Amino acid sequence: MSIPETAASVRPAPTGPTVPTPRRSPRARGPRGGRRAERLAPYVLLAPALLILLLLRFWPLLLGVNFSFTGDGDRDGLAVGLDNYRELFGDPLFRGALRNVGLLVLLLPVAVAIPGLLATFIYLRVPGNRLYRSVYFFPAVLSPVIVGAIFNLLLAFDGPLNALLGGVGIGPVDWLGDPDLAMFVVVGVHVWATFGMALVVFLAGFATLDASLLDAARVDGASLPQTIRHVIVPSLSRTIQFVVVTTMIGMLTSMFGLLYVMTSGGPEGSTYLPEYYIWIQQGQMNRPALASAASTVLFLIMLVVGLVQISLLRRTVREA
Repeated sequence: MSIPETAASVRPAPTGPTVPTPRRSPRARGPRGGRRAERLAPYVLLAPALLILLLLRFWPLLLGVNFSFTGDGDRDGLAVGLDNYRELFGDPLFRGALRNVGLLVLLLPVAVAIPGLLATFIYLRVPGNRLYRSVYFFPAVLSPVIVGAIFNLLLAFDGPLNALLGGVGIGPVDWLGDPDLAMFVVVGVHVWATFGMALVVFLAGFATLDASLLDAARVDGASLPQTIRHVIVPSLSRTIQFVVVTTMIGMLTSMFGLLYVMTSGGPEGSTYLPEYYIWIQQGQMNRPALASAASTVLFLIMLVVGLVQISLLRRTVREA
């Protein structure tokens, strides 16, 4: 006996190949959530570094600025307004330190051009370029105290340099005792001791330089100065900006060791810099609030000088 077929049990035969229905993955179900995670990922990765900067840099900076408005000695902890800043700018030693900052700004192009030109010669593979790379970087690994002690011996009034000058008929020069000369000598020693690091940064920038641009300049008959101005400088604009800012910061904040060993701020206070003045006020005079005010002024100087230099460099690169 046959069982009658119902309409539900009868299925039409497929007329073509069947296509499986794709399953939606969890990510496909929430595209907005995936995009949100991608947007937040950089902030999550930067959060630890930003937290360290906030706790170890910005927060102490704010505390120092706040401390600069308090008093020293009998007025310790009391709010004194701008009294510390008035005393700062009335102090001849601090005004001399600010003049020396202006001298550093004027000498900065020389401090940047020296490693830049040497890196250019090394990149163009002058004979012995590998040896030069090691020799130029070697002073960067020496302690400022060691460098200062070495040059104290070389530049002494009865030292080897004056003996060499005497052999050619030039009288002895008081390199570190002349107020008009001592600061230039210390800055020159600092540049010699530190330009190796800037040289490495320039060489890293040259690694990203398009060699075809140099080949095109050579084919067009461009001289070396023209190649540097129209090809190398525009191509390394970011590297130059970085070296300028870091070199300026180093000259303002990393010369204490040389100053302490070579001149101790003399002669007649002619080699004072803000960082040395800060150490004198904090370490010898026991005036931390005044030292905090000087630190705040130094920070503002570095900020303004850095921004102005970056602006000028960008304008120069656009013109080149």
